[in-house]
Amino acid sequence: MPATARWPRRVVISAAFTLTLLALAVPADAHPYGYPQTVTVAADAARPDVVHLTWKPGGVDELTVLGVHLGLLPQDRVLLDGAVDTRDTDATILASSPLFANYLLKQMTVSSDGHVCAGAVGKASDSGVDVNYTCPGPLGVARIEIRMLSDLDPAYRTVATGPKGKRQVYGTDEYSHDWLLGDAPPPAAATGRTGHAQSTTRRLVMSVGPLLLLGAVGSLLRRQVRRRRITRVRPSS
Repeated sequence: MPATARWPRRVVISAAFTLTLLALAVPADAHPYGYPQTVTVAADAARPDVVHLTWKPGGVDELTVLGVHLGLLPQDRVLLDGAVDTRDTDATILASSPLFANYLLKQMTVSSDGHVCAGAVGKASDSGVDVNYTCPGPLGVARIEIRMLSDLDPAYRTVATGPKGKRQVYGTDEYSHDWLLGDAPPPAAATGRTGHAQSTTRRLVMSVGPLLLLGAVGSLLRRQVRRRRITRVRPSS
């Protein structure tokens, strides 16, 4: 059999570098299966009735697609094959538009004790776009709903991070989640599945536990009787 050809190391590195440059030269292709968008949830240290959400897209192509969706950018910026022609000015155009601010307030909502909290969009930075929500009273638990980009494609997901490193993935399975922000017990809604599972487990333990205990006692008694019988029939030396 002929020996397998071995390429010199410098040739392999050069080819890989060239392919990388070609990949960077191709317009971005926006889709919901890349890096997920993120939201940071933070309570206000000075105002217990305020919660801050900071949204950050998974990539700059998502800003371009959203800009086209809102009518802020021309349609031809998204090609027929799905590729996206991104520009450095896209983020600035979105950040300065009331349409984008209204979109944020529509797709991200906060409520407390059944009352909607008023949102106000702050300045955009490298960390994302800040949206501040003022609620009717001090926050113990806040219900936060996030549907960012879900109207573009329902496959989009949002990874939210809150106090004490708590995390929640928003998507078609769950667009709403209750966050513990103050000194309050966890809400029943947030622990619905967990609470139901714990309640079911508790009932099983209460019902099966006595049976297991009786079975263990009966087994112990049978072993003791068996040992006594063996001791009685065993001949003395």
